[in-house]
Amino acid sequence: MVNVLARLPGRLLAGMGLSFAVLCSSDMALAADTLKDPRPFEAQYRLEVRGWPGATITHRLSNEGNHWLSDMRFSVTVARGQEFSRFSLNNNDTHALLYSSSYSLLGVGDSYQLSERDIPTLDRQTALFDLSRRAGHEECTESAPCDIEFVDHKGRDEHFQYYVEKQRVTDPGSIGMPGDAFEALNVSLIDVEKPDRLLRIRFHPDWPGLILSVVYQKRAAVKPS
Repeated sequence: MVNVLARLPGRLLAGMGLSFAVLCSSDMALAADTLKDPRPFEAQYRLEVRGWPGATITHRLSNEGNHWLSDMRFSVTVARGQEFSRFSLNNNDTHALLYSSSYSLLGVGDSYQLSERDIPTLDRQTALFDLSRRAGHEECTESAPCDIEFVDHKGRDEHFQYYVEKQRVTDPGSIGMPGDAFEALNVSLIDVEKPDRLLRIRFHPDWPGLILSVVYQKRAAVKPS
């Protein structure tokens, strides 16, 4: 993971990382407490993929009156991509309204769009926000993970499981004010169809949708004794 700069009202955050296009949603019942309201931000994540040039991903969360817009985009010499979604909030519920994505590699690419009727759960941009907002409010453990469902860029159903751990973070000069410390939300996601794949996303607890880091790994298979 490499450095990230996030622009938030009245403050600067740095020292974050991201692996692109791994976005999910949760459909679990919540406790009675109210989830944190979203706040607009602009962040820059540094994407590192083996065998490819590094890229900077710009991530914006903005309010558009009655709904919110989450937008991610990147561009390097040989490739570019963008993915955004519009969604609305009703207390603790997130509702997807529109999803769009496009990519180009060496001048050849494609684009996709899903309307509200094409998204029975959440699209993956909206789902990223929803998961970060809900994480830590549910009893999701490694031994009893929560189920996660969303649709990919073509509207196909995806099914994951996840669990959450809180980790104390102290990063002087990097996150918030010097010496600032907080409990980051560490979410581990497992693809139900590919259980050897593990995705670890670390979210900021006070800024729904803001990513601190992402690590994607393929776990070694466990041989029966």
